[in-house]
Amino acid sequence: VGSSGRVFPLGFRATELLRSWLVDLETLGVSLQTGHRWLGWDQVTGALLVAVEEKNSDPIQPQQLFPDITIMSLGGGSWQRTGSDGRWVPKFEEIGINVRELRPANSGFLVNWSAEFISKFEGMPVKNVSVQARGNPVPGETVLGETDLGETVRGEMMISAQGIEGGCVYTVGRELRAACDAQGNTVMLIDLRPDLSVEQVEQRLSTAKPKESTSTLLRRTIGLPAVAIGLLREVTKNVLPRQASDMAVLIKSLPLQVVATEELDRAISTAGGVAFEELDDRFMLRRLPGVFVAGEMIDWEAPTGGYLLQATLSTAVAAANGALSWWEEEHPTEM
Repeated sequence: VGSSGRVFPLGFRATELLRSWLVDLETLGVSLQTGHRWLGWDQVTGALLVAVEEKNSDPIQPQQLFPDITIMSLGGGSWQRTGSDGRWVPKFEEIGINVRELRPANSGFLVNWSAEFISKFEGMPVKNVSVQARGNPVPGETVLGETDLGETVRGEMMISAQGIEGGCVYTVGRELRAACDAQGNTVMLIDLRPDLSVEQVEQRLSTAKPKESTSTLLRRTIGLPAVAIGLLREVTKNVLPRQASDMAVLIKSLPLQVVATEELDRAISTAGGVAFEELDDRFMLRRLPGVFVAGEMIDWEAPTGGYLLQATLSTAVAAANGALSWWEEEHPTEM
């Protein structure tokens, strides 16, 4: 059990869990047919078209399947090498099902770092900060107006070659993504010292010694690490405020401009998917009786930390129960 209360396998790998699940499924009589790809529905017969897919070759002639009940859990669009490639989307759209665009969720964001900054700080964590998604800054102003798009989230973020990532970034990612979509870019406010008030920061910075450099002052008085000082210089283009009061405000609300999400395939999870209005309360497609959907292919998103798995498993249970309920209604004498 980790410090956050989350439960992890001793080896920090999911292999043992996967093996255990596979054994349980085999005990229940489940037949697993791997290496297959669903190609859509036959337009004449309505059959499921499924083909064996071999590496480095085209799928063979598809089989037509006529199951009594179909539960689809085809995933989102991130991490394509695992099979979650979103190729099911056009098949749904072809028959008129509304699928919201698949977008990166729990993803990093792109920042136009300078080459000098990346050469020094790529891969370094910025610890114990709080972040908040906000709208675009007013040109020439350091402090932003009341255009708050989301809550303040505390945690750690990582400097990547492309931008920023990490738990607190993922948590405000939905608001950042929406703002980038609407405006082309947005601002994430970073509080580099969330345990101190702006007045406390100003008071400590006011103890500058003669000939003391700004970097030394920031390290000595408020314990800023090199990467945080580098962020201050990067955002201000190395023109740092001279007054302690102005520097304190900047440290408590550093406006970092982000320009877009990282590409979909690098995201931990996916937003978008089958719109909920296409489903009844049993997770069955209204247009296709007997066909149910579950997991990340539905239009929802959740934070990391077990919530994604929980939502996926919960929708699977709901779809399975819905399938049983529907079958009982359609075939009352067969149950």
